[in-house]
Amino acid sequence: MAGSRLPRQLFLQGVAAVFMFAFASLYMQIPGLYGAGGILPARKMLRPQGKGRWQQLWETPSLLWEAPRLGLDTAQGLELLSLLGTLLALGALLLRPLRGCLTYLLLWAAYLSACQVGQVFLYFQWDSLLLEAGFLAVLVAPLRQRPLQRKAPQSGLAGAMPHEDLPFWLVRWLLFRLMFASGVVKLTSRCPAWWGLTALTYHYETQCLPTPAAWYAHHLPAWLHRLCVAATFLIEVAVPPLFFSPLRRLRLAAFYSQVLLQLLIMLTGNYNFFNLLTLVLCTTLLDDQHLHTEQGRSRKMPASWPKTLLAALALLLELTVYGLLAYGTAHYFSLEVDWEQRTIHSRTNFTFHQFSQWLKSVTLPTMWLGGVSLAWELLAALWRWTQVRGWLWKLWSSVQLFVFGVATVALFTISLVPYSYMEPDTHGRLLPTVHRLFSSVEHLQLANSYGLFRRMTGLGGRPEVVLEGSYDGQHWTEIEFMYKPGNMSRPPAVVTPHQPRLDWQMWFAALGPHTHSPWFTGLVHRLLQGQESVIRLVQSDPSRYPFHKQPPTYIRAQRYKYWFTQPEEQSRWWRRQWVEQFFPSVTLGDPTLHNLLSQFGLQDKSPPRPRSLSSPLPQALHWIRAQLTPLEAPTLLWGLLGAAVAIKVVQILLAPRPPPPNREEKRKGAPQEPGAAAVQRPAAPNGCSSGSRSPRRKK
Repeated sequence: MAGSRLPRQLFLQGVAAVFMFAFASLYMQIPGLYGAGGILPARKMLRPQGKGRWQQLWETPSLLWEAPRLGLDTAQGLELLSLLGTLLALGALLLRPLRGCLTYLLLWAAYLSACQVGQVFLYFQWDSLLLEAGFLAVLVAPLRQRPLQRKAPQSGLAGAMPHEDLPFWLVRWLLFRLMFASGVVKLTSRCPAWWGLTALTYHYETQCLPTPAAWYAHHLPAWLHRLCVAATFLIEVAVPPLFFSPLRRLRLAAFYSQVLLQLLIMLTGNYNFFNLLTLVLCTTLLDDQHLHTEQGRSRKMPASWPKTLLAALALLLELTVYGLLAYGTAHYFSLEVDWEQRTIHSRTNFTFHQFSQWLKSVTLPTMWLGGVSLAWELLAALWRWTQVRGWLWKLWSSVQLFVFGVATVALFTISLVPYSYMEPDTHGRLLPTVHRLFSSVEHLQLANSYGLFRRMTGLGGRPEVVLEGSYDGQHWTEIEFMYKPGNMSRPPAVVTPHQPRLDWQMWFAALGPHTHSPWFTGLVHRLLQGQESVIRLVQSDPSRYPFHKQPPTYIRAQRYKYWFTQPEEQSRWWRRQWVEQFFPSVTLGDPTLHNLLSQFGLQDKSPPRPRSLSSPLPQALHWIRAQLTPLEAPTLLWGLLGAAVAIKVVQILLAPRPPPPNREEKRKGAPQEPGAAAVQRPAAPNGCSSGSRSPRRKK
């Protein structure tokens, strides 16, 4: 991790950008999801249980407990947190002094507070990933950002404090857990599409929110889809151990392979801020030498023969690793080139039992790999501590090293529990103390289990729920959503980095009966009531909603199967086939609807307490909401990004440039680095430097 000053700054800026997108995206959906007339009102989640204030805060850690003290209900408090989180994250993205640990602690606490009341709409893996990465940013960020021109005490590595690389190592460990587990669960799930290398044949059209590029990717040759699945397993299972390689070129190769995978996913699917956050985690694989252009222009000194020998051995080891990866991929996926048909044949060349035995044999060693890598970082930090000069700086550095060292070891230890979920035998062999430690902080989501795209759904066609409304129960009109597939002639939308959480849950609801998605009954109920906040989740412009003048009398839902059209069908993007009725026809006061609302606890037993708008804070929130409501959420998020980029460009243009060297420095040669003379030789008395004379003034 030596020389990670620039990657740490990139990581902190990236986490701030992701928090900005997450808070702004959530803010635009709060009234329809969590308001008094929303699908799942947030006020039901925070109800005092007669416990003490601090015990209540520990068991349900949310700043929203304090909303009533500000004269706000829970949904208004969530709006306030989202607005403040967006502004604070934008400030941290643009202003270096704001990238301190207090800023990231506030961002993490605000998002954790939102997740406590977010219910099913905030139960996504990337929400947990953002919370874990956000807490690591608290540890990575300094107590106070130092000015660029100043340095910390000479600790031996680019002016870094001895402890600074320890929490940043946890980001690398998080990236490893995310990618390795995501690759492993695809095979432990026994999904026939992953085992048959046919997953990408279905993925592009069955994913939640495809992009227009997904249509084109779907029509690529089948052999290329199979080859890409094999490459996915290579990148997610075989490459992650290289994150801990002592050879930086192997780490950089691992970095670019992960970047390639994430960019391809972003190109063909709308996965909100997930891919961006994964790219931010990848910064831990970089170093200052790779990012700093000045290093590339420095003159290389002739190396001694031991260094030349070590470089040759390192190159030989790198070539060996690349050869093993290539051979392993060709062997375990039976890659064969068919020169006549110009294709590459592939198939899985191992059984589930063989893979299970392999996973059982490598899960514990990967934990030891992480432990050894962490031990090396601790030793490196101790060595840097010995280089600190001055007893006061040494004392302060020792305190920081102890605190951050203990925190790093503790977080690594508790992360072993969710990491081992993928292999039950290894999970059971962990010490009981480790399990108890994890259980005590599990509700804070400091460490989570991951495993994306575990099973491929929609193998027989993409299931899709289509809502229909009617005034007479005879003539039905489809209710089209903004982002999810519905109208067969409309191209797929591009909404990244926004996550339309209702559209996402509609995708999950289509995979089973409506009773598995209780919130769906709440959606139907609110649409029958004509709640505008919920209608804006379906169409941000209510005039495009087919029942904007008067709510429908009846609502029902049908289940269809969707497929991408063939290239010759140029007028449409989708084709579909009716499957069955998903939700029965209901109306307000219908016994069926009443029973479902009662069964799922969605019926309001007591009306919400009205909040006065006479105080300044609710008035300000109401005014801001009125100004931003007409905007579509992706437009707002891209506007924030554009504003951030424009401000950053202005900052770069207005930044003071270093003064050119004077004539005396040009005559003497290249100037030394700042502070180098003070380290190499002491200053001579009377203000004269040793070994040189003051230049004479010409008369």
